[in-house]
Amino acid sequence: MKKVGIIMGSDSDLPILRKTMDTLSALDIPFECHIYSAHRTPEEARDFAVNARSSGFGVLIAAAGMAAHLAGAIAANTTLPVIGIPCKGPCFDGMDALLSTVMMPSGIPVATVAVNGGVNAALLAAEILAVADEALAAKLDAKRKADAAAVLKKDEALQAELNQ
Repeated sequence: MKKVGIIMGSDSDLPILRKTMDTLSALDIPFECHIYSAHRTPEEARDFAVNARSSGFGVLIAAAGMAAHLAGAIAANTTLPVIGIPCKGPCFDGMDALLSTVMMPSGIPVATVAVNGGVNAALLAAEILAVADEALAAKLDAKRKADAAAVLKKDEALQAELNQ
């Protein structure tokens, strides 16, 4: 199975990416995680992206706040799918990061999840990898069914409480 590459712009993004890593681990998807900044370590970020395919990666996830150029900088240097996670920073409630991540020019796509959407980034990466992996597709189907069952169980408990 191909690995998922996770790149964060700062260690302040780690709490969001722990959810990403936990989700990938639960699905038995291998991953590698690094801190590279689009602005402070541009050469290292570029080298990672340029070499990602030959290093066994199938999808890259890039998380950054504020200016949030990391996902775009990574996408500019690879044709692997890149998923951007805009992270809420100290200003603008994450809207700055969301716009910086989602507003890519034609020819350099970045799939973007919600602000602080670490779980959905992992699930989207899994879905991309599952296109060529039936066992992973089955795990995703089972997870969806389990998630639905959990919601219905909560509804059952609510109905029991309300209808006493």
